Amino acid sequence: MARLAAVGGLLCGGFMVSNAVAGEPAAGGAGTDDTSRAAELTGGLVSRLGATRTAGSWIGADGRPVVAVTDEEAAAAVREEGARAKVVRYSLRELREATRTLRESPRVTGTAWSVDYSSNKVVVRADRTVSAEEWSRLSRIAGEIGGSVEMRRTEGAFTTRLNGAEAMFAANGRCSAGFNVTNGEDNYILTAGHCGPVGTPWFKDAGDAEPFGTTVAGRFPGNDFSLIEYQDGQALQNADVVSVGDGKGVRITGAGEPVVGQQVFRSGSSTGFRTGQVTALNATVNYPEGTVTGLIETTVCAEPGDSGGPLFSEGLALGVTSGGNGDCATGGVTYFQPATTALQALGVSLATGSGAGSGSGTGNGASSQAQPEPAPAPPSAAAAPGIPASPGTSGGFDRQRVGELVNFRTLTPGLGVIGGSLVLLVATHWIRERQDRRQYREYYSAGWS
Repeated sequence: MARLAAVGGLLCGGFMVSNAVAGEPAAGGAGTDDTSRAAELTGGLVSRLGATRTAGSWIGADGRPVVAVTDEEAAAAVREEGARAKVVRYSLRELREATRTLRESPRVTGTAWSVDYSSNKVVVRADRTVSAEEWSRLSRIAGEIGGSVEMRRTEGAFTTRLNGAEAMFAANGRCSAGFNVTNGEDNYILTAGHCGPVGTPWFKDAGDAEPFGTTVAGRFPGNDFSLIEYQDGQALQNADVVSVGDGKGVRITGAGEPVVGQQVFRSGSSTGFRTGQVTALNATVNYPEGTVTGLIETTVCAEPGDSGGPLFSEGLALGVTSGGNGDCATGGVTYFQPATTALQALGVSLATGSGAGSGSGTGNGASSQAQPEPAPAPPSAAAAPGIPASPGTSGGFDRQRVGELVNFRTLTPGLGVIGGSLVLLVATHWIRERQDRRQYREYYSAGWS
């Protein structure tokens, strides 16, 4: 019985260890494959059930996909597919109608809105620059729309973050480089559109002594992206690595669409490497310079100078920093221009280490790309050549990366069970040998006598 228990313990411990090393996501986040599967599953359900019976989807705190539905029949269909269902009052069509009404109302600088799928509301945020009169007018519009709109006052002001990786300098301020991209012939930096209009020259230093490129295309407001062409179209090495600090970087393998609830990372020249979660998609922000739509809303903090820096997750380019409120001391809301939208509009693709395009990757979620390969960030990684690399993962042993791939809460008990089972197995073998020797001596003595 003891031997059977030991063998059972070895099997159980081995199963626990294999699950832990398989990279099962811990609560609060999901890996690339899980995010991709969740996006594919929920996207298919929302498309099949329609906008009148669903109200969006997101990744729950436990990493499982959740779909908001308006009736129990739709909820049963969602559960059959392996996702969680949440029955809500307002459909996706009603929430979209609410956002359309807000867009058509008189513009108020310092406001932003997005659909919060989990609360089944359109959340309208107004910063400290919005007057009491404007707040009252917005509240009346929200009241006319109905209970699907929730009004919130926020700290700070919604501004573009002018002033991800690396710092870039122009006459009107400082921004961060986003991703290296190419059209197959020339090489560019993808960054925020509000950083500078077409024709803006860019420099590696604040003294404007070392020029490296010029803005050749962009769109702001409406969208928030632009292209900076490298001077002389110089070839790039390791162009697919974005700097994340301390001379280190993360390799970008493609572009993807984010999912609500997904853990994401941002790098910027002001505040370095930061992380947070996607809280909404297709958000609208009314900056002082104009309105930008179709943005990714996140809990990642940002400060002036971080504009244009890269947003990514598990090696996939998701967007470039547009703006927000708050700072990295008190927190806040930050918005990003989706990378796939910018790549498609500009007719470019992400650059590889040799400078060739790697495709825009327009699939749902994290797509089916490989895990990012941590690598040293060269001076040209998502920045002008020669600019020192700035925060994240590197080649060699990376504790943060190991922590993402291994679930130590399962691994440690599993190793303990294996160790205990081995001790029990050795002990039972030793005890059995002693019993066999004693029985043999007793038999031998009895036979001679």
